[in-house]
Amino acid sequence: MSRATDVHRLTARLLGVALAVAACNPPRTLGGPLLGWILVLAAGGAAWWAAPMVDARPVLTSTRWTVVAARRRNTLLPVGAVVLAALTAPAVWLAACVTGLLVAYLLVTDGWTMGSTAPAGTDRTTPALAATAAAAVVFAASTAPVAHTTWSRLPAALALAATTACVALALRHRRAR
Repeated sequence: MSRATDVHRLTARLLGVALAVAACNPPRTLGGPLLGWILVLAAGGAAWWAAPMVDARPVLTSTRWTVVAARRRNTLLPVGAVVLAALTAPAVWLAACVTGLLVAYLLVTDGWTMGSTAPAGTDRTTPALAATAAAAVVFAASTAPVAHTTWSRLPAALALAATTACVALALRHRRAR
């Protein structure tokens, strides 16, 4: 492997570990019993293993969930971090950190924005901006103080619609090239 590949893998691993640890809500988790420490260490170890891209071709060799999960581990990492953050209900400042780390991790591990799969001369900033905008909309909607009101479904629906639109624009941009 080249030095650039090693640096990219290390960057992805560090971002993945930071994302997983932040999603564990360390201020609350580490202040509790020993189980909290074990959760944070397990999440960090799993993220270190899962973070870098899999170099093998995307051919389905088995339908066993363990094989599929190992093959798609860098996709399962952000999904798991989002679920973990939702379960631990972090403070707003920590949720903002998780959102920023999530966007950074996704952009670092995305072959298109890194330039390895994008055709030469393709604008790689539009998908990155779309991902950042989608994350910002979802974060703003998730921190809106309407959770216990009759208006709570409206921001959630608008956030889902905006996220879907951003993802569709990013995918449309990719297919158009």
